[in-house]
Amino acid sequence: MKKVILSVAVVAALLSAKTTNAQLIDEQNVTVTMDLQPILQLGMTGSQNIDFVFDQISEYVGGITQYGATNLTVSSTVSWDLYAAAFSSAATSTGLLWDNQVVYGDGNDNNAVTTLPLTLLELHQNRANPSGAAGAGVDDDYFSNFQTSTTSLGQNNVYATSTPYVRPASGAKYIAGGVLPANAVVGGTYLVENSAATSVGANSSYYYSIDYRIVPGLPAVFPRATAAATNGGNTTTSAALNTSTSTLYARPGVYTMNVKYVLVEN
Repeated sequence: MKKVILSVAVVAALLSAKTTNAQLIDEQNVTVTMDLQPILQLGMTGSQNIDFVFDQISEYVGGITQYGATNLTVSSTVSWDLYAAAFSSAATSTGLLWDNQVVYGDGNDNNAVTTLPLTLLELHQNRANPSGAAGAGVDDDYFSNFQTSTTSLGQNNVYATSTPYVRPASGAKYIAGGVLPANAVVGGTYLVENSAATSVGANSSYYYSIDYRIVPGLPAVFPRATAAATNGGNTTTSAALNTSTSTLYARPGVYTMNVKYVLVEN
């Protein structure tokens, strides 16, 4: 009986091997997740304090220019816009003015005022807005050279606002990009070339060098300052201080304001 049982068991095993090609399989899964975080990176080199000291008559008349005082670099994974916004603690929706820190003299001159418009500061950028030129369907930039006449008011005047983190409306100045989605600059970086930046470093459209200028005039009426009622001062309208009917001029003293460079996703 033992032999019969053993023989039957062997035959059954062989039959099983001949009638199946099944293979034992086991598995474990690993889930791979890719999280592409949006990156907007604005770099700035240059002094964070830019001083204009007017202590010569020639400087009042001809102004002072600070060349290449600020350099801006952009690296972004998304489409972006870059703009400058002049701002101060005294800036309100009805008056975009410098902060007056110190007044020189006795202050009894009725024609000397401390209400100086932020737009008396002018900017110049080293390359044009890569989205296009003014009048070509995008907003103005600061690429035009500084002018000596008052016929080009608004051309280089800084965009002034009491709400610097609200993007400028159409018609106001952008360094790069614009208010419309079609005006945005595509993602990229000044570190490498891509379809939107054919050069790297200082020659890239993701790199901007900014000049600053102030022209007080004599007396100090700031003949190139513009009214801020329209588009933050990007207008051909003169500021109240330098209108033909005004007898006011700036009181000697120390004034401060700041320029915020804002990089924002379009």
